[in-house]
Amino acid sequence: MKQILIVEDNKDSREILGLFVTKFGHQPIKACNSREAITYAEAECPNLIFMDLDLPDADGIKTTAILKKNPKTSHIPVVAVTAWMSALSEEKASNVGIATYLIKPVSPQNVKGDHRGIH
Repeated sequence: MKQILIVEDNKDSREILGLFVTKFGHQPIKACNSREAITYAEAECPNLIFMDLDLPDADGIKTTAILKKNPKTSHIPVVAVTAWMSALSEEKASNVGIATYLIKPVSPQNVKGDHRGIH
């Protein structure tokens, strides 16, 4: 069973994404802000991170940059989850190592497509 860290400040979105992850046979780990994301990523070393870009304490791009600089977490693929993605946001996300992104609202088909790359 693969572990997937879900970083999302909206409780309903976090729970729905957690249900999708569980449906596909993986174990969700849930964080509601940047601080928790970093703590859980270091402690659990998940196979994938779904990262909301709009977090209350630090945005998902900054959080990903911190994770990618940490030898314990730099190898973990990060998928941005956002309500919108501008060209500038996409460029910033790519520059910090975000592999791809999902546009909210996320559907089970989108999640399934992005979790297949987990090894």
